[in-house]
Amino acid sequence: MSETLSRDTLDASATDIVEALAARRVSALELADEAIARIEARDGPINAVVVRDFDRARDAARAADAALARGERRPLLGLPMTVKESHNVAGLKTTWGFDFAKDFVAAGDSVGVSRLKAAGAVILGKTNIPVSLADWQSVNPIYGRTKNPFDLERTPGGSSGGSAAALAAGMVPLEFGSDIGGSIRVPAAFCGVFGHKPSFELIPVRGHAPMGADGVPPPLSVVGPLARSAADLSLALGVLAGPSSEQARGYRLALPPARHAGLADFRIMVLTAHPSAQVDSEVRSAIEAIAVRLEGLGSRVSRGSALLPDLAKAHGAYMDLLNTAMAMRGPEPPKTTAAEWMAMLDRQVEIRRQWANLFEDIDVVLTPAFGTAAYPHDSRDPGERTLTLDGAQTPYFAQLAWPGLASLGNLPATAVPIGQTLAGLPIGMQVIGPYLEDHTTIGFARLLEREFGGFRRPPGL
Repeated sequence: MSETLSRDTLDASATDIVEALAARRVSALELADEAIARIEARDGPINAVVVRDFDRARDAARAADAALARGERRPLLGLPMTVKESHNVAGLKTTWGFDFAKDFVAAGDSVGVSRLKAAGAVILGKTNIPVSLADWQSVNPIYGRTKNPFDLERTPGGSSGGSAAALAAGMVPLEFGSDIGGSIRVPAAFCGVFGHKPSFELIPVRGHAPMGADGVPPPLSVVGPLARSAADLSLALGVLAGPSSEQARGYRLALPPARHAGLADFRIMVLTAHPSAQVDSEVRSAIEAIAVRLEGLGSRVSRGSALLPDLAKAHGAYMDLLNTAMAMRGPEPPKTTAAEWMAMLDRQVEIRRQWANLFEDIDVVLTPAFGTAAYPHDSRDPGERTLTLDGAQTPYFAQLAWPGLASLGNLPATAVPIGQTLAGLPIGMQVIGPYLEDHTTIGFARLLEREFGGFRRPPGL
């Protein structure tokens, strides 16, 4: 097996790489070595893979090769990948970017990491994040700043920014992130890759917590995959999804298939305006162009519905829940009373029911993943930041409105690359679908990828 073959194979999808491994066209050790070489050669200016575990990865690759030689077949057997720093990996640091946690070493794997390993994945290391996973930039006092492979002067997004940057730079074919405020979808959009925010609680979050915390899963928060193809999201979801070990005594996973097999059969709502957040004209135009092309293919496309929840009220409910959940991670506990907390949950349930009614008439909703493409690094205090959209300064955190649509509704949302700006920056869109119909949003993303193209490699890589 040649070095050239392993190098070329690493540029393939995770699905194709697993097939190549099973056919013995390439070895797991060769792929691990090539991925490590790419990280060492490419990651210097990008700074995505900040925790490296190469010796153990090579041992895992050797074990995978031995298993393949015995005829074993597992969904990810021998596949090299990385995971977001916030996931516990036994023997590696999990800091969440907090300087006080810089020496904390996880004693065990998160549920998700354990499932990836059981499926045969070779974990090369961990990718960078912002402090407390609370920014769309990935910078912290321990590991420094991650940069966008398409433009080093710009953010790759956050909080799974290192994840998306490593994928886009061709260092790994698959990543495992998390999302509460767009932390999978925004980096995917900024780096031109695919990302999936699963339905709430579809993948257990246990072991994705700061400093060994192991309590009640926070509301809204999910963990999920990023990849360079939509098919790889399905591959990873098949490994990661399912009840926790305690729930598995009585529950079984039985997600429905995608609602349709062709774009012409989909009922689509396009949403490019929000009362709480602006959208840059290049992002809006790219989504509208997709909508026009979908209409040309026979899809039924609408621009609104009386069944759509009140977006301003929904955003207020989302921010109340989000701020409370994020405060749980901070130095001061939230001062929310039990009655206030229950009222927040009641508002969420009301809006979830409205989404359910909408999805009786609509299959998917297409919206921006974020109101602009990747923006320049900004070291100011978050409260002082603004974003420039069509030449105007807009509130920084107003953009939470777009990821908040699916997060508050506990809905699946798949980020899809749909084009580039005039400056060559990726433009992403999110596909939102009905609760627990994750195969519908990923399936729609696969159809978009097939019809319109998907990931484009950054210049020079």
